[in-house]
Amino acid sequence: MSHNALKLHPLLVIAGPTATGKSEVGVMVAEEAGGEIISADSALVYRGLNIGTAKPTLAEMRGITHHMIDIVEPDQEYSAALFQKQARAVIGGVTKRNKLPILVGGTGLYIRAVVDPYDFSSTGGDPLLRNRLLKEAGQNGPGSLHRRLMEVDPTTALRLHPRDLRRVVRALEVYYLTGKTISSHQYRDENDQPLYNLLMFGLTMERERLYSRIEQRVESMISSGLVDEVRQLLKKGYSPELSSMHSLGYKEIINYLSGEVTLEQAVQILKRNTRRFAKRQLTWFRRDHRIRWLKIGEMGGLKAVAQEITESIEGVL
Repeated sequence: MSHNALKLHPLLVIAGPTATGKSEVGVMVAEEAGGEIISADSALVYRGLNIGTAKPTLAEMRGITHHMIDIVEPDQEYSAALFQKQARAVIGGVTKRNKLPILVGGTGLYIRAVVDPYDFSSTGGDPLLRNRLLKEAGQNGPGSLHRRLMEVDPTTALRLHPRDLRRVVRALEVYYLTGKTISSHQYRDENDQPLYNLLMFGLTMERERLYSRIEQRVESMISSGLVDEVRQLLKKGYSPELSSMHSLGYKEIINYLSGEVTLEQAVQILKRNTRRFAKRQLTWFRRDHRIRWLKIGEMGGLKAVAQEITESIEGVL
């Protein structure tokens, strides 16, 4: 470790695809190491989205302080840039209390935004251009803008859902205003000084086992009342077009409630979409060579994984 790292604040990251047990492991490590959890999950920020996001219950938190959960209403705009600012401030506070900040989650961009010098601020907006793009999406459908983004910035286009209009428009806006892609703006320079004394772990398991855990999780969400949760959110007047309502588990149930598919179909689609999501998460995290991968099956379960992480950070963080 360089002389410099001694002055940097410690940060432990536990990442990986959905349904691997990151939240549980995070809590176990926090109990052992005197830590607080900072959630890095783009769906957990929304109040009222509980079942479909597998939001940890008070019982599951086991008295460990969790940050960045339930911080905005479903109709409030939220972004990686905001997360970066707020999470870094929280991490500073945790460190001041002499606790270990543990960033836990599966939203790769949120984690990178915190641990790397991503710069979200350098590009202003252009309301006229934005309105023109939105108008075009209204006429030709959101897919038309996504196709255009695919031509100029495939990296970002692949990361965004074609119907995630707000982010697609933002990416096009940045490209037209600066002539550079939003992904190049956000790309960190490998020579940048690290921001934290950082240890990153990734949880993984055999694909078959992960897929069966995903299926079980979806089944249990349905039996815990996911359909009713979504129905209540719509009843409160939250539009199906909101970013929050496009979260995994919500858009599929909205399609059932609006009569486009049967419940059985919605459940099958949700399972398939969650499997695909897990695959995308793995692809994203595998690119980060700072992550040390822990195979849950080989290690004998989540407790053993938590113990391995706890032992690895002793004397380092």
